[in-house]
Amino acid sequence: MIILEFKAYGKKGQYQSIDEAIRTVKFVRNSCLRLWMDNQGLNKYDLNKYCKTLAKNFSFANELNSTARQAAAERAWSSIARFFDNCKKKVPGKKGFPKFQKHCRSVEYKQSGWKISPDKKSITFTDKKGIGRLRLKGTWDLWRFEKKQIKRVRIVKRADGYYVQFGVSVDCTETLRPTGNTVGLDVGLKEFYTDSNSYAEPNPRFYRKGEKNLKFYQRRVSRKKKGSANRKKAINRLGRAHLKISRQRQEHAKRLARCVVQSNDLVAYEDLRVRNLVKNHCLAKSINDAGWYQFRKWLEHFGQKFGRVTVAVNPAYTSQNCSQCGEVVKKSLSTRTHACKCGCQLDRDHNAAINILERALGTVGHTGTWIIDPNSSGDLSSTFPDSGLVEQDGSLNEESPRMRDRGVSIIFR
Repeated sequence: MIILEFKAYGKKGQYQSIDEAIRTVKFVRNSCLRLWMDNQGLNKYDLNKYCKTLAKNFSFANELNSTARQAAAERAWSSIARFFDNCKKKVPGKKGFPKFQKHCRSVEYKQSGWKISPDKKSITFTDKKGIGRLRLKGTWDLWRFEKKQIKRVRIVKRADGYYVQFGVSVDCTETLRPTGNTVGLDVGLKEFYTDSNSYAEPNPRFYRKGEKNLKFYQRRVSRKKKGSANRKKAINRLGRAHLKISRQRQEHAKRLARCVVQSNDLVAYEDLRVRNLVKNHCLAKSINDAGWYQFRKWLEHFGQKFGRVTVAVNPAYTSQNCSQCGEVVKKSLSTRTHACKCGCQLDRDHNAAINILERALGTVGHTGTWIIDPNSSGDLSSTFPDSGLVEQDGSLNEESPRMRDRGVSIIFR
């Protein structure tokens, strides 16, 4: 399944109708969650049935399409199922007990409640919310796909406007010729990653570069009177600045991951606990700015798409062990050169990348590997125990748990 995203254009009244639909989705989702908390033993089908009760009791809920209400109930059940899975897997730390949603920014329809124009340049929502016809603008054309292939339609609100996403059910796998190359990647803060061939990709540091503008817009927000129209405008401008940095980081990770996977038959990387690493307040900002976990998810996605092998290995002692003789050479974070008694002298990250590749070659077919057979539907990847990366095979879109299918791909406008 792929997700095609288009910018949506309409009138001010239509945007207000979209906001009302989003608030209704939040109400349905929180109501279903409250029902589950008050009654034990409920399943997702009970939550779907409860949507009909909400439509009878509340007129604004009845105005929303029935499939959109069901999608909202599925959001509630996704958070519940994730909590149960974390408990069964004994994930360390908090298990993520479902919480009531305070902010919502999307409304999702299934295969009813909308109608796309014959030229595929506009879409009309036919429920009673009054959204109406929205013009679509993007670089991808929907005429390539039939209507029955579109399984989901979602309206997303962002700081720079509204977007319409189409979940299209297609086979997004491709077959590439074997290259005969293998590579190990060691991510870092000085360089984005260093591979086992001694190539170092520079770290773009998008947040650091845009931090001056963010502080400027943040000061403007703090100076405005709370509740005023000028404060809302300042908050929107700050949100657009954050959105730009987020898109830059995501596009950078996607571009690099695609290039690395296409150039190698096997890609090895560290199975890092990013959630625990950011607890270091001295390095948290730099780690979040690097986007290691996002880079890892794109590696795994393109590995499945192109039929490559991606291996997550335990990073313990990869920087301390000598890649030539295996001797432990202790060094602090400030020591950037690996020098061993055997005469091996390499950059610290280069030495770690070689160790990562060697471990991957020794664990292929075991825990921590993701092996895709081009002739089959593909095996799900796995992680090392207590890795902290439980949702490794999830969708690359964080806004909709329903689209967490294997092989999901996001194509931006």
